[in-house]
Amino acid sequence: MRIGILRVGKVDDTVLNRVREHLIMAFPNADCKIIADILKIPEEAFDSVRGQYRSDIILNLVKRQAEKEKTFDRILGVVDADIFVSGLNFVFGEAECPGKSALISLWRLRPEFYGKKQDKELFVERSVKEAIHELGHTLGLGHCVNPFCVMYFSNSIFETDRKQSLFCTQCFFRIENAIEKLR
Repeated sequence: MRIGILRVGKVDDTVLNRVREHLIMAFPNADCKIIADILKIPEEAFDSVRGQYRSDIILNLVKRQAEKEKTFDRILGVVDADIFVSGLNFVFGEAECPGKSALISLWRLRPEFYGKKQDKELFVERSVKEAIHELGHTLGLGHCVNPFCVMYFSNSIFETDRKQSLFCTQCFFRIENAIEKLR
């Protein structure tokens, strides 16, 4: 599987590189590259009442890039902005399930967002979990009932911290089957 990581707006290169390294480990035989292009966050995605960005609009932008980009099987958009979907206060990410495109937000993954001191390792760990989770959706996986599986739905940062950056056995077999179909 070939995974492209796409910056949407200004995103820290160190985090992108660390996410890339972990995606290679999480997905068997994955080839993962950071795309040179940087997409601009669309102005129409900003909801001035909420002070947040609509993730569906940004995900559609990533999807259009994925349709143009024939080099990759999946595109993961990474944005450093607070995103939401209708009906929820915020989301850590969103993806087509199944599909070629996914999006994660780094905004609420930083410990500083919660009044804690900066912790780069914790920030990267959370980013990796969300990236793997959303790419799992692109391969057709839904949310898992195992609270330690990376595919468990995180309603809060505490649930993100509790789960691992690994698929449970059942989800791992589903991922292997989905990846096998790409070959």
